[in-house]
Amino acid sequence: MKLVGQILACAALASTLAFAAAAAEKRAAFFGLRFIDTSPGGQQGDELARLARIEETLVRRLTEEDRFEFVDVAPAAAKLDRISNIAHCNGCDSEIAAALGADVAITGEVQKTSNLILSISVYVRDAETGALVGGGSTDIRGNTDESWDRGISYIIRNRLLKQ
Repeated sequence: MKLVGQILACAALASTLAFAAAAAEKRAAFFGLRFIDTSPGGQQGDELARLARIEETLVRRLTEEDRFEFVDVAPAAAKLDRISNIAHCNGCDSEIAAALGADVAITGEVQKTSNLILSISVYVRDAETGALVGGGSTDIRGNTDESWDRGISYIIRNRLLKQ
């Protein structure tokens, strides 16, 4: 009889943990990171490849940690093409995310001031209210694969996964 009670307790705990995990996972619309180059030297060819890589890292890590389930943003492609910087569009990111059935909109920027000074910012906004509910930013030194990777990993580990 004691064994049956332990089995039922374990089953109840497993059910509760599964429910909590499902409840914690929100649907997110990720609109990518915008590259802003204000450096005197101009954009380098490898920077767009780095941008694509850190975007993939962001989505992969947040998915692996069961933080977000990402919705397809392709149905909003025509609207997104008309927006120059969705991270600063007066709430249009939240409106589009809500229309896609997401709970939050995730946007961000990589700003290059020079080959030595760059910053990465990620914004998480509530799709219904447009309120900033999460995110993070970091400055990075050096325009290399390693510095970009370390920058996005810092934001994910120390900001997004701790919120």
